[in-house]
Amino acid sequence: MEVDHLKKIARKAAPEVGATEFKAHCLQLMTAVHDRKLNSITVTKRGKPFVKLVPVPEEPTLLYGCLAGLAKVVGDLTEPVDVTWDAERE
Repeated sequence: MEVDHLKKIARKAAPEVGATEFKAHCLQLMTAVHDRKLNSITVTKRGKPFVKLVPVPEEPTLLYGCLAGLAKVVGDLTEPVDVTWDAERE
């Protein structure tokens, strides 16, 4: 498929491709949708919408463990510190 033809499809509000054209250029169209060059493509059969090709949604980032490896432990955490706290003075 020529790049110009892909750009022409991308300019449409709701890009439609015939089944024969989709079959001939399937990998290029799948790559264009995956790379978000196209939001989706509707494949038509005999001029009627038949299926829609959309990208797989990205997995959400989990909050648990997202800060792992960002902190650094310096010294021994189990040893007492040599600082007098205000709570000890009273």
